[in-house]
Amino acid sequence: MKKYVFGIDVGGTTVKCGLFSSKGELLEAWEIVTNKDNNGENILSDIAKTIDAKCAEKGINKDEVEGVGVGVPGPVNNEGIVVVAVNLGWSTKNVKEELESLVNLPVAVGNDANVAALGELWLGAAAGAKDAIMFTLGTGVGGGVIIDGKVIAGVHGAGGEIGHIAVVLEDGNQCNCGKKGCLETVASATGIVRETEKYLAATEEASTLRDLEKIEAKDVFDAAKAGDVVGIKMVDQLGRYIGLTAANLAATTDPEKIIIGGGVSKAGDILIETIKKHYQAFAFSAVRETEFVLAELGNDAGIVGSAYLAKTL
Repeated sequence: MKKYVFGIDVGGTTVKCGLFSSKGELLEAWEIVTNKDNNGENILSDIAKTIDAKCAEKGINKDEVEGVGVGVPGPVNNEGIVVVAVNLGWSTKNVKEELESLVNLPVAVGNDANVAALGELWLGAAAGAKDAIMFTLGTGVGGGVIIDGKVIAGVHGAGGEIGHIAVVLEDGNQCNCGKKGCLETVASATGIVRETEKYLAATEEASTLRDLEKIEAKDVFDAAKAGDVVGIKMVDQLGRYIGLTAANLAATTDPEKIIIGGGVSKAGDILIETIKKHYQAFAFSAVRETEFVLAELGNDAGIVGSAYLAKTL
């Protein structure tokens, strides 16, 4: 009988690891350093070694393990091949095949933002739902689209790249992906600060934000909550961009829930309510009342979702 499953979340600095029961109970979480030397050639072998060590430590026979799920920061196609993961030094890499040969267990691989969405669907804010969209608002903007319990990865592994949907059609900021005007350029923490600084430079409108030596995204939300006019305008602009994107995605997928996660989501109700206001203005009537929820799993979403991905093998 299969009792266990491993969830692995590969980041640019650390690899987060989780040992779960097959029912979803997190039995232990730990981290190892992401060794990016020589274009990350040892990352997968390090993962295999830490899984083997944990099985030995816990007295787990591999016949009791359903599999290993892995989330990586880059597009992943349906064969478990990573198209590119710049932060790890990887170009095209067959992570599924390589790790299976190293660890002698079934392996499932997905994009890190996609598997975080799966985590919220399994044990987090969207538990019990089968159809959901997740926005991950942090240093960048990621996401995941889930239909009937399955992540939409697409032919090139680029399904759910919500951050690279174009929302600024003229004079947009340059995005790291090479395009201009992506959602990431205005809805990430970096984008929020850039848009605020641009507005302050273009106007003489009074704002407490002018008193700060360095503005951070949290400052913009705090100013808005305190009634600062510029803060309110910038949060409203952010909500409009995300609301528009969410409305277009909802017209395509008709989700049960739309999840807002990432560091920016810590702003809480002011963010959710502003997004919802604009979403309802843009949304097709049949999806206008779709529920918005804040992500619940935090930094564990990646290992939870990766473990769930392994259970779908």
